[in-house]
Amino acid sequence: MELKDKLVHAFMAFENQLDLDHPVHEVRSAAIKTFEKQGFPNKKMEAWKYTSLKSLEKIDFSLFPKNSPSLEYSAVKEYFLHEVDTYKIVFVDGVYSSYLSETTHQGIDVCLMSAALTKDMYKPVIEAYFNKIAPLEENLTALNTAFSKEGAFIHIPKNTQAMKPIEIIHLATGAASALMLQPRNLIVVDQNAEVQIVERHQSLTENEVFTNAVTEIFADKSAIVDFYKIQNDAHTASLVDNTYIDQKDHSVVKVHTFSFGGKLIRNNLNFYQNGERIDSTMKGVTIIGDKQHIDHHTLVHHRQPNCESHQDYKGIYDGSSTGVFNGKIIVDRLAQKTNAFQQNNNLLISDKATINTKPQLEIFADDVKCSHGCTIGQLDQDALFYLQSRGIGKKEAQALLMYAFANNVLASVRIPELKRRINALIALKLGVQLGFDL
Repeated sequence: MELKDKLVHAFMAFENQLDLDHPVHEVRSAAIKTFEKQGFPNKKMEAWKYTSLKSLEKIDFSLFPKNSPSLEYSAVKEYFLHEVDTYKIVFVDGVYSSYLSETTHQGIDVCLMSAALTKDMYKPVIEAYFNKIAPLEENLTALNTAFSKEGAFIHIPKNTQAMKPIEIIHLATGAASALMLQPRNLIVVDQNAEVQIVERHQSLTENEVFTNAVTEIFADKSAIVDFYKIQNDAHTASLVDNTYIDQKDHSVVKVHTFSFGGKLIRNNLNFYQNGERIDSTMKGVTIIGDKQHIDHHTLVHHRQPNCESHQDYKGIYDGSSTGVFNGKIIVDRLAQKTNAFQQNNNLLISDKATINTKPQLEIFADDVKCSHGCTIGQLDQDALFYLQSRGIGKKEAQALLMYAFANNVLASVRIPELKRRINALIALKLGVQLGFDL
């Protein structure tokens, strides 16, 4: 039985474990019908032209892990931002780990989606925000919605600043020979509130892991959200990350995506600007090799005037790796005075590496500043020769140039401890020790 049929047949058993009178039941039922009709995306679809999930569809994934091995913190400490105090929501094989987590209800809510979906105290937030911007017509978003049960629920009330960063961490242990996970996150940041969030999916095994994640983020008026995605997974781990962001007037949302590992990663990042004086930022660094495949699809929909968006993605590709970037900016007729910037720069270190890049603009307003561009090339040989002539080894000189290439993305990371961690990961990926922080 292929994966699609297995998921459709498993839905009834999944729903029977839950409250069928809950309002989310109708949403789930509509979602599974959409997925049953559409199935998994394929390369005949324009948005998936360069990314295929066929190999994953043939794997016999375990869908509903009930128990997970206990993990000692010392064994997984390296995957946490342990240099600084944080709130933590940790899942092991899809099951919440209270031992590794640190949640709170003191002034803010940092807890489980399963609690938010079932407890009356969260009902107003769930009814107002759950599944309001995640489109059911998108194949894998519909699939996640159908099986939505567990994940992170974060609510930052009006005029409140989260005093510590929040970590959302998913660990896979290999207890199942092949495991499929479908976490669902809901993040609501009320008016004039602020939060910093770090998300990581990490496989601790060589067994196959396929994660289909959906995150909805709502930033109310004058809210500030910093979201960091760390993707440095095993070569047998695949991730489809669907993130949808709704912004209101004067809000600022920044998403940084650091993609350093994994078998197949697809990032669908969608911003919807529903107000004026909004600032949306998407930045990313990708460094991969071997036969790894990473696909970034971004969308910024400018719907109101006087807003800005900034996209800057850097890619370094080695071995037989493949990169995809498809960045789309839509400027509605009402969105006058829009300032939209998009840039995608790529280095191909190997002759066998491939990058497919497609920046797009759809502009229906006439008083805007919009630009987009992409570059694909190799390291500057003149610069490389200059560094070597100053006594720097070739490998270190190449690393210096690649650090410089990615530096402007790292410069905007606002958590110093995380910035140092990313700096160390890049050095590790490049195989050098440079002895300084960016």
